Amino acid sequence: MTPPRLFLALLLIIGSANAQTTTAPVETPTPITSEDPRTDPQTPPVTEPAPVNAGSDAPQAEVTEAPPQDEVAPTPHASDTPTTAEQAAVEQAAVEQAAVEQDDQALYGDQDEQIVGLPTPAELPTSYDPWEGFNRRMHRFNDVVDRRIAKPLAKAYVATVPRPVRLGVSNFFSNLGQPVSALNSLLQGKPKRAAQAFGRFALNSTLGLAGIFDPATDAKLPHRSEDFGQTLGVWGWKRSRYVELPLFGPRTVRDVFGMVGDAPLAPIRGIEEDKARVFLQGLQLVDVRTQLLSVDSMREGATDDYALLRDAWMQRRNYQIFGDRQLEGDENLPDYLREEDENPIVPADAMPVMPTDVN
Repeated sequence: MTPPRLFLALLLIIGSANAQTTTAPVETPTPITSEDPRTDPQTPPVTEPAPVNAGSDAPQAEVTEAPPQDEVAPTPHASDTPTTAEQAAVEQAAVEQAAVEQDDQALYGDQDEQIVGLPTPAELPTSYDPWEGFNRRMHRFNDVVDRRIAKPLAKAYVATVPRPVRLGVSNFFSNLGQPVSALNSLLQGKPKRAAQAFGRFALNSTLGLAGIFDPATDAKLPHRSEDFGQTLGVWGWKRSRYVELPLFGPRTVRDVFGMVGDAPLAPIRGIEEDKARVFLQGLQLVDVRTQLLSVDSMREGATDDYALLRDAWMQRRNYQIFGDRQLEGDENLPDYLREEDENPIVPADAMPVMPTDVN
């Protein structure tokens, strides 16, 4: 090829290359991303494999980087969540409070509810105690005398005297009270009970050897105790204020007048021999305290021993006067209301009299 032709060919090749450069499309530059995924919110967390320990065949757990700090959920503070010990303490306190409320209700009762086995409060008087200050002082005096003298004597009596002898003593004193009970039954308009009391006295005084034995119970003659205090209640003296007498214990003003009415009919007080009368009165008091040993456990641990004794005595006394007519055949009565001899009171026989030989 000649030089002119060679020169022309080079010009054609250079022109073709420039045309291709001007007609090629312009590419859009790719946005530059950060190599650190934590600085780019659009980049998901990168999971990197954990380094493999040399010589270990166990699979290694993958390590995931934590999300940004502002996306982490707040952790509850330890003081905001009660511990198991605190929950147990709260539950125990609730159980103890419920137990205290149940004890108070069992001790003092619910004034809005009817007493089980007794008439409604409108029909049956409740404890009327306007002399509570005096009565509490007298109760403390009686309690000291009981703990230091009466109760030790009763325990010594139980420990030294055989049970058959003690039972005979109780039968003897119980039989002596049947004439008074029969008379008051007549005054209350209960002829059937009066006949049963006279029958018991006659049978026990003869076949029972002056009442030491009790064949009347085997003859199906029930034992009932009626006194002039109950008679006054049946006659209309329904509400009477509570009073605690020295040595005689719980009473009402109505029952104090009743003791005065029964005293002249008490057979032991009619004994002229002072030594014999005082001995029998003392033995009767010890026998009464011995029968009360079975109810001492009820008073142990009482929050208010005075209120417990007063309310229990008044409930039983009100039943004796008012409740037996309406609920005589009720099988739901508690035992301490049913049993005549479980809670005896100091009888009128124990009231002291002046010696007969005083000039």
